[in-house]
Amino acid sequence: MTHVMAKGANISLTAAAVRAVLRWTATAGAPDVDASALLVGTDGKVRTDADFVFYNQPRHPSGLVRHLPKQRSGAEVADTVEVELDKLPPEVDRVVLAGSAEGGAFPALTDLRVVLHDAAAPNGTAPIAQFACTDAGQVTALVVAELYRRGGGWKFRAIGQGYADGLGALATDYGITVEDDAAHAPSAPPTVVPITPATPITPLALEPESYTLTPAAPRPIPPPPPYQPQQAPQPQPQPQPQAQPGYGYPPQPPAYQPPVAQPPFALPPQGPQFQPR
Repeated sequence: MTHVMAKGANISLTAAAVRAVLRWTATAGAPDVDASALLVGTDGKVRTDADFVFYNQPRHPSGLVRHLPKQRSGAEVADTVEVELDKLPPEVDRVVLAGSAEGGAFPALTDLRVVLHDAAAPNGTAPIAQFACTDAGQVTALVVAELYRRGGGWKFRAIGQGYADGLGALATDYGITVEDDAAHAPSAPPTVVPITPATPITPLALEPESYTLTPAAPRPIPPPPPYQPQQAPQPQPQPQPQAQPGYGYPPQPPAYQPPVAQPPFALPPQGPQFQPR
């Protein structure tokens, strides 16, 4: 049997693991909704930011709390968080189930509801409980319900508490560190500088493997210089051959040469000391 719950009501759970499903009908002008979960201690705060499970961090480090992919069937939309209750460590006292609207506020959704299922039950099994969130007001974030420890077991409570400042305000209330919106603002797109195309490179012509030699143009032959008659060489006096003696005869004495007349001898001029007195 499904428990149809009013705000503030609670029921005990026997299931070891549950699926909390946010369901709504997508209509024109209605916002999209994202489910999330926060694991908090007895002080009502998360231990670390890793205890916040949502679409950007869909799996808790322990693997015990998971955000499942969103499903659509016609106009019906479902976003699911799955929790393994019996395996959670003792320091986790509660699991807060929340939703955030994008593109509008919750009043635009006329049939938003949370449906709790036994995760081990076969498909088609009736849900454990259902809570309709129809009076949320002009808010964009909502604590829909919570799973909490009581007497050694777990219970489910319908809450329906809204936050006008959105998911950031809700997360901050539970100890999540939320940076300023400016830090999350999308950076300006980079300036696109058109790239000047490089000057095309003219490919070098490959030299052929064989060459064809082109004959050079013939050069004109200069005319020969005018003919210059050559003078006959002057005859050189040849020495008179000496008569060779006949074989077996003694050599002949040289021919007689008459003596050359010598000038008369005279003393050179003498100084006065040699003159007769």
